[in-house]
Amino acid sequence: MNSNNFMSVIDGPGQFQIHATGPWTAPNANQLENLLLELENQVKNAAVIQLDLSAVTEFDTFGAWLVERFCRDLASQERPIKVSGLMDHSLPLFKEMEAVNQTVTSKTISPPAFGFWTPVFARTVVDFWHQVITFIVVFGAIVNVVGRVIVRPRIFRLTSTIHQFDRVGWKALPIVLLITFIIGAIIAQQGFFHFSKFGAAPYVVDMVGFLTMRELGVLLVAIVIAGRTASSYTAELGTMKMREELDALKTMGYDPVEILILPRILVLVIALPILTFIGSMAALSGAALVAIFYADINPEFYIDRLKVAISVDHFLVGMIKAPFMGIVIGVIACTEGLQVKGSATSLGIHTTRSVVKSIFMVIFLDGLFAMFFSAIGM
Repeated sequence: MNSNNFMSVIDGPGQFQIHATGPWTAPNANQLENLLLELENQVKNAAVIQLDLSAVTEFDTFGAWLVERFCRDLASQERPIKVSGLMDHSLPLFKEMEAVNQTVTSKTISPPAFGFWTPVFARTVVDFWHQVITFIVVFGAIVNVVGRVIVRPRIFRLTSTIHQFDRVGWKALPIVLLITFIIGAIIAQQGFFHFSKFGAAPYVVDMVGFLTMRELGVLLVAIVIAGRTASSYTAELGTMKMREELDALKTMGYDPVEILILPRILVLVIALPILTFIGSMAALSGAALVAIFYADINPEFYIDRLKVAISVDHFLVGMIKAPFMGIVIGVIACTEGLQVKGSATSLGIHTTRSVVKSIFMVIFLDGLFAMFFSAIGM
């Protein structure tokens, strides 16, 4: 018979009895763990193992877990142990320990047919559908307000529209001029650099002319506006929603779409074609500067070549695209602003989404228009 302050052991023939004593609590952790490790080595040949806890004066969570872990270790080695003498007031604690780190092995859950990507794809589809529905709802609300304004022109917010035109149109002019001028000059320089090897430098003017009027001018301006204005619209409306200003407008009987959204989108529809025309002229001016000072092309020849290369159809193609891109940018920006929740993180997320979605839709819409105009011969 072996004994110590915390247990006594009776090692009989084919039977191993452990009588626990004293306080099995955290302050005695080191001694208790060492004793149990020694016991695991001693009970290797025992057919029956009994653990008597009737003499334990106190249990805490650590002591109960030691007993549970000791029983699990023996069970994993196919040496069952019988526990007896547990006091009634300690039963709930041991029940809790029995449930710790238990794994269900009786039922195997098979993975989805397509693995991890199935729920990800499903969430993506649901989120995309939700965004489409939200876009349609906001667009429908705008169309409804436009109908009311046509019937009752007095409700149109002219002052707000002029203010937004100053912000979106006039103050965006410098950055539009700078970017389109530089891009036009870069395309012309690269064209002259490569085309001159084949003696086709004059055709660079044709390329820059119809490319700028049909695609480059409207696309560059729309991307600039998507980054500059869409983020501004989303941040403004999102902040208003966070501060419950939109709810205050509804409480006072005003329609937020009529007051806040319609003027912003209307301004984009009007300003984007104007900025597209000005940006296209700036791109052609940048190309002209490169043609004159880099490729030694006479200014009169450059202008004459543009007259031949650019037709009314090319001009109309760029101008027709611009209002539609303005509508898409405005609706996306306002939709994201209305979805902002009550945190700065949500505002940042929806502002980022607004810019990304606007730029993507501008490029996507430009591709659709390119195929449409090619199909009808424009």
